[in-house]
Amino acid sequence: MRLMTFSHGDRTAVGVLRDGWVIDVQVACALAKLPAPPATMRELIAAGPATWEYVRRATGEMSVKLKRDSSGLRASGAVFAQGDVTVLAPVTPGKVIAIGLNYAAHAHEQNLEPPKEPLIFAKFPTSVIADGDTIEYSTKITEKVDYEAELAVVIGKTAKNVDEAEALSHVFGYTVGNDVSARDLQKGDGQWTRAKSLDTFCPLGPAIVTADEVPDPQTLGIRSILNGTVMQSSNTSDMIHGVAKLIAHASAAFTLEPGDVIMTGTPEGVGIHRKPPVLMQDGDRIRIEIDGVGAIENPVRVVG
Repeated sequence: MRLMTFSHGDRTAVGVLRDGWVIDVQVACALAKLPAPPATMRELIAAGPATWEYVRRATGEMSVKLKRDSSGLRASGAVFAQGDVTVLAPVTPGKVIAIGLNYAAHAHEQNLEPPKEPLIFAKFPTSVIADGDTIEYSTKITEKVDYEAELAVVIGKTAKNVDEAEALSHVFGYTVGNDVSARDLQKGDGQWTRAKSLDTFCPLGPAIVTADEVPDPQTLGIRSILNGTVMQSSNTSDMIHGVAKLIAHASAAFTLEPGDVIMTGTPEGVGIHRKPPVLMQDGDRIRIEIDGVGAIENPVRVVG
Protein backbone atom coordinates (compact mmCIF):
# COMPACT_ATOMS: atom_id res chain seq x y z
CA MET A 1 0.00 0.00 0.00
CA ARG A 2 0.88 3.63 -0.48
CA LEU A 3 -0.63 5.44 2.49
CA MET A 4 -0.89 9.20 2.67
CA THR A 5 -2.45 11.87 4.85
CA PHE A 6 -4.58 14.37 2.97
CA SER A 7 -7.17 17.06 3.43
CA HIS A 8 -10.24 17.82 1.34
CA GLY A 9 -12.46 20.69 2.40
CA ASP A 10 -12.56 20.64 6.19
CA ARG A 11 -11.73 16.93 6.44
CA THR A 12 -8.30 15.49 7.18
CA ALA A 13 -7.94 11.76 6.63
CA VAL A 14 -5.68 8.83 5.81
CA GLY A 15 -5.85 7.63 2.24
CA VAL A 16 -4.45 4.93 0.02
CA LEU A 17 -2.97 6.13 -3.26
CA ARG A 18 -3.81 3.91 -6.25
CA ASP A 19 -3.50 4.78 -9.93
CA GLY A 20 -4.01 8.51 -9.43
CA TRP A 21 -6.90 8.07 -6.99
CA VAL A 22 -6.91 8.70 -3.25
CA ILE A 23 -9.14 6.22 -1.40
CA ASP A 24 -10.40 7.45 1.97
CA VAL A 25 -9.50 4.62 4.35
CA GLN A 26 -12.32 5.23 6.84
CA VAL A 27 -15.02 5.48 4.17
CA ALA A 28 -13.71 2.41 2.34
CA CYS A 29 -13.83 0.34 5.54
CA ALA A 30 -17.34 1.57 6.32
CA LEU A 31 -18.60 0.61 2.86
CA ALA A 32 -16.96 -2.80 3.22
CA LYS A 33 -18.66 -3.21 6.62
CA LEU A 34 -15.31 -3.52 8.35
CA PRO A 35 -14.33 -1.93 11.68
CA ALA A 36 -13.56 1.79 11.59
CA PRO A 37 -9.78 2.25 11.41
CA PRO A 38 -7.98 4.96 13.42
CA ALA A 39 -8.32 8.46 12.01
CA THR A 40 -4.62 9.42 11.94
CA MET A 41 -1.63 7.78 10.34
CA ARG A 42 0.27 7.45 13.58
CA GLU A 43 -2.72 5.77 15.26
CA LEU A 44 -3.22 3.51 12.24
CA ILE A 45 0.41 2.42 12.38
CA ALA A 46 0.15 1.73 16.11
CA ALA A 47 -3.03 -0.34 15.59
CA GLY A 48 -0.93 -3.16 14.17
CA PRO A 49 -0.97 -5.77 11.39
CA ALA A 50 -4.58 -6.95 11.80
CA THR A 51 -5.85 -3.43 11.17
CA TRP A 52 -3.43 -2.89 8.29
CA GLU A 53 -4.71 -6.06 6.66
CA TYR A 54 -8.38 -5.11 6.67
CA VAL A 55 -7.49 -1.62 5.44
CA ARG A 56 -5.63 -3.32 2.59
CA ARG A 57 -8.66 -5.50 1.88
CA ALA A 58 -11.17 -2.63 1.92
CA THR A 59 -9.11 -0.34 -0.27
CA GLY A 60 -8.30 -3.20 -2.63
CA GLU A 61 -12.00 -3.86 -3.12
CA MET A 62 -12.53 -0.13 -3.70
CA SER A 63 -9.78 -0.11 -6.30
CA VAL A 64 -11.56 -2.87 -8.25
CA LYS A 65 -14.80 -0.89 -8.17
CA LEU A 66 -12.98 2.22 -9.35
CA LYS A 67 -11.97 0.48 -12.54
CA ARG A 68 -15.65 -0.20 -13.30
CA ASP A 69 -17.21 3.12 -12.31
CA SER A 70 -15.71 6.03 -10.40
CA SER A 71 -18.63 8.46 -10.48
CA GLY A 72 -20.66 6.90 -7.66
CA LEU A 73 -17.63 6.43 -5.45
CA ARG A 74 -16.59 10.05 -5.99
CA ALA A 75 -20.07 11.24 -5.10
CA SER A 76 -19.99 9.21 -1.88
CA GLY A 77 -16.72 10.83 -0.78
CA ALA A 78 -14.95 7.48 -0.83
CA VAL A 79 -12.42 8.47 -3.47
CA PHE A 80 -10.85 11.63 -4.82
CA ALA A 81 -8.71 12.41 -7.82
CA GLN A 82 -5.17 12.90 -6.53
CA GLY A 83 -5.05 16.44 -7.86
CA ASP A 84 -8.21 17.40 -5.92
CA VAL A 85 -6.75 16.85 -2.44
CA THR A 86 -4.10 18.65 -0.41
CA VAL A 87 -1.17 16.39 0.41
CA LEU A 88 -0.05 16.62 4.03
CA ALA A 89 3.02 15.14 5.69
CA PRO A 90 2.30 11.40 5.76
CA VAL A 91 2.88 11.03 9.50
CA THR A 92 3.43 13.28 12.49
CA PRO A 93 6.33 11.46 14.16
CA GLY A 94 7.03 11.42 17.86
CA LYS A 95 10.75 11.36 17.05
CA VAL A 96 12.79 12.10 13.97
CA ILE A 97 16.09 10.27 14.34
CA ALA A 98 18.74 11.16 11.78
CA ILE A 99 22.03 9.59 10.78
CA GLY A 100 25.16 11.46 9.73
CA LEU A 101 27.94 10.33 7.37
CA ASN A 102 26.19 7.11 6.39
CA TYR A 103 27.17 6.85 2.72
CA ALA A 104 30.72 5.85 1.89
CA ALA A 105 31.10 8.31 -0.98
CA HIS A 106 29.68 11.14 1.15
CA ALA A 107 32.33 10.50 3.80
CA HIS A 108 34.97 10.36 1.08
CA GLU A 109 33.94 13.73 -0.42
CA GLN A 110 34.69 15.26 3.01
CA ASN A 111 37.96 13.35 3.44
CA LEU A 112 36.54 11.71 6.56
CA GLU A 113 36.85 8.16 7.82
CA PRO A 114 33.53 6.28 7.69
CA PRO A 115 32.11 6.05 11.22
CA LYS A 116 32.46 2.63 12.81
CA GLU A 117 29.04 2.98 14.42
CA PRO A 118 26.03 5.02 13.25
CA LEU A 119 26.29 8.72 14.05
CA ILE A 120 22.92 9.70 15.52
CA PHE A 121 21.40 13.15 15.87
CA ALA A 122 17.82 14.43 16.08
CA LYS A 123 15.53 16.64 14.05
CA PHE A 124 12.58 18.15 15.90
CA PRO A 125 9.15 16.95 14.68
CA THR A 126 8.17 20.60 14.21
CA SER A 127 10.55 20.69 11.21
CA VAL A 128 8.34 18.25 9.26
CA ILE A 129 6.48 19.54 6.19
CA ALA A 130 4.78 17.89 3.23
CA ASP A 131 5.53 17.43 -0.44
CA GLY A 132 4.86 20.79 -2.09
CA ASP A 133 5.19 22.85 1.09
CA THR A 134 7.73 25.67 1.15
CA ILE A 135 11.15 25.39 2.76
CA GLU A 136 11.61 28.74 4.47
CA TYR A 137 14.58 30.35 6.14
CA SER A 138 15.67 33.77 7.36
CA THR A 139 19.08 35.18 6.51
CA LYS A 140 19.08 36.58 10.04
CA ILE A 141 19.58 32.96 11.18
CA THR A 142 21.36 31.21 8.30
CA GLU A 143 22.83 32.01 4.90
CA LYS A 144 23.94 28.50 3.93
CA VAL A 145 20.98 26.16 3.43
CA ASP A 146 21.68 22.78 1.84
CA TYR A 147 19.69 19.78 0.57
CA GLU A 148 20.18 16.13 1.56
CA ALA A 149 18.27 13.34 -0.21
CA GLU A 150 17.39 10.60 2.26
CA LEU A 151 15.43 7.38 2.57
CA ALA A 152 13.13 7.77 5.59
CA VAL A 153 12.12 4.68 7.57
CA VAL A 154 8.79 4.68 9.41
CA ILE A 155 8.71 2.44 12.48
CA GLY A 156 5.72 0.11 12.69
CA LYS A 157 6.00 -1.53 16.10
CA THR A 158 7.80 -0.72 19.31
CA ALA A 159 11.50 -1.60 19.18
CA LYS A 160 13.81 -1.81 22.18
CA ASN A 161 17.11 -3.73 22.13
CA VAL A 162 16.20 -5.28 18.78
CA ASP A 163 18.63 -7.67 17.12
CA GLU A 164 19.78 -6.66 13.65
CA ALA A 165 18.40 -9.91 12.23
CA GLU A 166 14.90 -8.98 13.41
CA ALA A 167 15.08 -5.23 12.88
CA LEU A 168 13.30 -4.97 9.54
CA SER A 169 10.22 -6.66 11.03
CA HIS A 170 9.74 -3.44 13.02
CA VAL A 171 9.43 -1.32 9.86
CA PHE A 172 5.99 -0.15 8.75
CA GLY A 173 7.23 1.42 5.55
CA TYR A 174 9.40 3.93 3.77
CA THR A 175 9.02 7.47 2.49
CA VAL A 176 11.13 10.16 0.85
CA GLY A 177 12.93 12.71 3.02
CA ASN A 178 15.06 15.82 2.68
CA ASP A 179 17.37 16.54 5.61
CA VAL A 180 17.57 20.28 4.96
CA SER A 181 20.62 21.67 6.76
CA ALA A 182 21.91 25.11 7.76
CA ARG A 183 25.63 24.55 7.19
CA ASP A 184 26.80 27.71 8.93
CA LEU A 185 24.86 26.78 12.08
CA GLN A 186 26.06 23.20 11.85
CA LYS A 187 29.69 24.36 11.84
CA GLY A 188 29.28 27.29 14.22
CA ASP A 189 27.24 25.56 16.93
CA GLY A 190 29.58 22.58 17.19
CA GLN A 191 26.58 20.25 17.20
CA TRP A 192 23.76 19.76 14.75
CA THR A 193 20.39 20.13 16.47
CA ARG A 194 19.61 23.74 15.56
CA ALA A 195 21.08 23.45 12.06
CA LYS A 196 18.90 20.47 11.24
CA SER A 197 15.70 21.38 13.09
CA LEU A 198 14.66 24.79 11.85
CA ASP A 199 10.98 24.94 10.95
CA THR A 200 10.31 23.45 7.47
CA PHE A 201 13.69 21.66 7.38
CA CYS A 202 12.29 18.10 7.13
CA PRO A 203 10.12 17.55 4.04
CA LEU A 204 8.60 14.04 4.01
CA GLY A 205 6.25 12.24 1.65
CA PRO A 206 4.23 12.12 -0.36
CA ALA A 207 3.19 8.66 0.86
CA ILE A 208 4.46 5.82 3.02
CA VAL A 209 5.13 2.72 0.94
CA THR A 210 4.54 -0.28 3.17
CA ALA A 211 7.49 -2.55 3.84
CA ASP A 212 6.07 -5.48 1.85
CA GLU A 213 6.52 -3.40 -1.33
CA VAL A 214 10.20 -2.68 -0.55
CA PRO A 215 11.71 -6.12 0.03
CA ASP A 216 15.27 -4.79 0.23
CA PRO A 217 15.81 -1.16 1.29
CA GLN A 218 19.50 -1.40 0.32
CA THR A 219 18.88 -1.53 -3.45
CA LEU A 220 17.14 1.80 -4.15
CA GLY A 221 18.30 4.54 -6.48
CA ILE A 222 18.26 7.95 -4.78
CA ARG A 223 18.60 11.42 -6.31
CA SER A 224 18.31 15.13 -5.55
CA ILE A 225 17.53 17.58 -8.35
CA LEU A 226 17.96 21.32 -7.82
CA ASN A 227 16.22 23.53 -10.38
CA GLY A 228 16.28 20.67 -12.90
CA THR A 229 19.96 19.76 -12.38
CA VAL A 230 20.83 16.42 -10.81
CA MET A 231 23.00 17.09 -7.75
CA GLN A 232 23.03 13.68 -6.04
CA SER A 233 22.67 10.33 -7.78
CA SER A 234 23.46 7.21 -5.81
CA ASN A 235 21.99 4.01 -4.42
CA THR A 236 21.12 2.98 -0.87
CA SER A 237 23.59 0.10 -1.32
CA ASP A 238 26.30 2.70 -0.57
CA MET A 239 25.08 3.07 3.01
CA ILE A 240 27.81 2.28 5.50
CA HIS A 241 25.26 1.04 8.04
CA GLY A 242 22.11 -0.45 6.51
CA VAL A 243 18.56 0.09 7.72
CA ALA A 244 18.58 -3.02 9.92
CA LYS A 245 21.80 -1.92 11.66
CA LEU A 246 20.41 1.58 12.23
CA ILE A 247 17.27 0.24 13.89
CA ALA A 248 19.23 -2.18 16.09
CA HIS A 249 21.75 0.49 17.09
CA ALA A 250 19.15 3.17 17.86
CA SER A 251 16.87 0.78 19.76
CA ALA A 252 19.75 -0.16 22.06
CA ALA A 253 19.80 3.44 23.24
CA PHE A 254 16.15 4.47 23.25
CA THR A 255 12.74 3.01 22.48
CA LEU A 256 11.51 3.37 18.91
CA GLU A 257 7.75 3.81 18.78
CA PRO A 258 5.16 3.39 16.00
CA GLY A 259 5.29 6.39 13.70
CA ASP A 260 8.85 7.38 14.59
CA VAL A 261 10.99 8.25 11.57
CA ILE A 262 14.63 7.39 10.93
CA MET A 263 16.40 9.52 8.30
CA THR A 264 19.09 7.18 7.04
CA GLY A 265 21.77 9.57 5.75
CA THR A 266 22.56 11.20 2.43
CA PRO A 267 24.84 10.29 -0.48
CA GLU A 268 27.61 12.40 -2.01
CA GLY A 269 26.89 15.57 -3.95
CA VAL A 270 25.53 17.88 -1.25
CA GLY A 271 25.88 21.55 -2.05
CA ILE A 272 28.38 22.61 0.59
CA HIS A 273 31.09 20.23 -0.67
CA ARG A 274 30.83 21.24 -4.32
CA LYS A 275 33.47 23.46 -5.85
CA PRO A 276 32.18 26.13 -5.76
CA PRO A 277 29.41 25.39 -3.21
CA VAL A 278 25.83 25.27 -4.52
CA LEU A 279 23.37 26.17 -1.76
CA MET A 280 19.62 26.71 -1.92
CA GLN A 281 18.44 30.23 -2.66
CA ASP A 282 15.16 32.11 -2.71
CA GLY A 283 13.01 30.83 -5.59
CA ASP A 284 14.80 27.48 -5.98
CA ARG A 285 12.99 24.16 -6.28
CA ILE A 286 14.47 21.00 -4.79
CA ARG A 287 13.23 17.54 -5.78
CA ILE A 288 14.14 14.27 -4.06
CA GLU A 289 13.49 10.94 -5.79
CA ILE A 290 13.82 7.38 -4.51
CA ASP A 291 13.11 4.50 -6.86
CA GLY A 292 10.10 2.45 -5.79
CA VAL A 293 9.23 4.90 -3.02
CA GLY A 294 8.33 8.20 -4.67
CA ALA A 295 9.36 11.82 -5.06
CA ILE A 296 8.86 15.09 -3.23
CA GLU A 297 9.41 18.61 -4.54
CA ASN A 298 9.54 21.77 -2.46
CA PRO A 299 10.05 25.42 -3.31
CA VAL A 300 12.51 27.51 -1.28
CA ARG A 301 11.74 30.96 0.09
CA VAL A 302 13.77 33.48 2.09
CA VAL A 303 11.42 35.11 4.59
CA GLY A 304 13.60 37.81 6.09
